[in-house]
Amino acid sequence: MLEQSQLIRIEIEARPGGKIARLTIDNDRKLNTLSSGLMSQFVAATAELERVPDLRAVVLAAEGTRSFIGGADIREMAELDPISARRFISRIHACCDALRNLPVPVIVEIGGITFGAGLEIAAACDLRVAADTASFGMPEVRLGIPSVVEAALLPMLIGWGRTRRLLLLGETISAAEVERWGLVEAVVAPTALRETVDAWVDMLLQAGPRAITAQKRLMRSWEDLPIRAAISAGIDAFAASWEDDEPRVAMRAFLDRQAARKGQPS
Repeated sequence: MLEQSQLIRIEIEARPGGKIARLTIDNDRKLNTLSSGLMSQFVAATAELERVPDLRAVVLAAEGTRSFIGGADIREMAELDPISARRFISRIHACCDALRNLPVPVIVEIGGITFGAGLEIAAACDLRVAADTASFGMPEVRLGIPSVVEAALLPMLIGWGRTRRLLLLGETISAAEVERWGLVEAVVAPTALRETVDAWVDMLLQAGPRAITAQKRLMRSWEDLPIRAAISAGIDAFAASWEDDEPRVAMRAFLDRQAARKGQPS
């Protein structure tokens, strides 16, 4: 049974194609900011999700409409020294890394302010949908520190020029603009967030579970590999897909549907 923490809520939904987990950060009164305690609970919760059988996707959300994650806890950071600063920033990285290492896709619902560590958490997810009222920024330089850890993912998502704009200017960017940049995959009305995510989950459930986990794992490897090695890894992944019957079953079903539409025997 999954442990429920004080600041993290987990709900598991069984659907015909498998289980969907919804992980909610519940610290709305503090704009869902990341303290050391919350981050420890977050990492523990994602570790629990890795042990859920037949899990097909994780939806990450936050309580309230004002903020997704308003950043890291500034009151806590103001008391850091070089040693405790390393521990603190390593906890932020651990949260991001836990999401990236989940074997199933992580879809994030971004309902409000998404600053600093919150934007790094969002960047660590596989798919992002934002409310049109959400806002984004990396204001760390205004607090005397650089943007670090999973801010390193941003150039792959939005390019170096826009990354420099975010990290050096520390300005706040609208949801509409970050969608044009490619930082989020969709922007919708706040009331349509859950509906949009549900539609994406349904599409994931239509795919083969092993194919989806293989695809996420392969895309992770592409981030670190030169192009020739990335292509070679893809060949290995394709061949490994045939180690069980998932491709044969899916392709046979496709051919049967195609034949049925044409009125021909398959």
